[in-house]
Amino acid sequence: MTIGNMHATHLLLLVLTGSSLLAQLPVASIPSAVTDTIRGTYILGPDDQVTIRALEAEEISEKPMHIDAGGFISVPMIGRVFAGGLTAEQLEASIARKLSHYLTHPEVAVSITEYRSQPVSVIGEVNNAGIVQLRGSKSLIEVLSLAGGLKADAGHWIEITRHIEWGRIPLANARDDATAKFSVARVSYQAIVNSLSPVENILICPNDVISVPRGNLVYVAGQVRKSGGFLLREKESLSVLQALSLAEGPAPTAALSNARILRGGTGTPSRTEIPVDVKKIYDGRKPDIPMQAEDILFIPNSTSRAIGLRTMDAVIQIGTGVAVYRR
Repeated sequence: MTIGNMHATHLLLLVLTGSSLLAQLPVASIPSAVTDTIRGTYILGPDDQVTIRALEAEEISEKPMHIDAGGFISVPMIGRVFAGGLTAEQLEASIARKLSHYLTHPEVAVSITEYRSQPVSVIGEVNNAGIVQLRGSKSLIEVLSLAGGLKADAGHWIEITRHIEWGRIPLANARDDATAKFSVARVSYQAIVNSLSPVENILICPNDVISVPRGNLVYVAGQVRKSGGFLLREKESLSVLQALSLAEGPAPTAALSNARILRGGTGTPSRTEIPVDVKKIYDGRKPDIPMQAEDILFIPNSTSRAIGLRTMDAVIQIGTGVAVYRR
């Protein structure tokens, strides 16, 4: 199949995979719909290469120019021109304005001949959230690595949002959002890192947004050997005894018969306190109790006869600033 017969979306994906592929494509063979999309949306950055064509300015025409680390190109006749953060069309207008000091009504065309810079937003539960400036083609795992990797309380699913003009995300669960301007898909982090589904480790495109949500946790606090939050695995639920086991069991001073599950919000009207006699559950005299995401299992001290409201209000705040354990 020739390039001219390729669907425009497929060709666009080839363009985005790196400069080596792009360099093999003659400009005349790239469909105009694709080049128009790239020129109007792609944001130039360091190490991208552009070629300028200017009528009546042979010193400039047909000379490849790399954008330096500061975002500038050096153009004969007019000197350094800022290109970083601009589209090809915006760079054309900037060069034309500068050339107008030397030429009457200069006609300028800028084409992108190497794609090396790709701004991607990585948000959520990663160690260094923000804009990742890519150079060359990068997979999802590579981008997450550049963002410092996932935090301990990161969830098991990663959401990718892509501008529709860059093509739909090549995954079975991809869907368009309500505006039909974005393609959205979810990827299983464990499936990628454990090589269960390598196809989900897709190539990332310019202006993609990678969102890593916080995972579902259950907390164990009070008189236990290892208090903290425990990340639920995908589609997993935990019982009271399972959560207590993850906390390495009760401390010697634990009042197991007076335990509580705290469920719901921080305000008293929306919070539920569920009495739990862990001792009877241990002895088999009562059934184990399933816990929900964000539940807090609180084991009080045996020296306290009652659990005061102030103590409970303090415990309910455990969702912030505690150790989180990923299993």
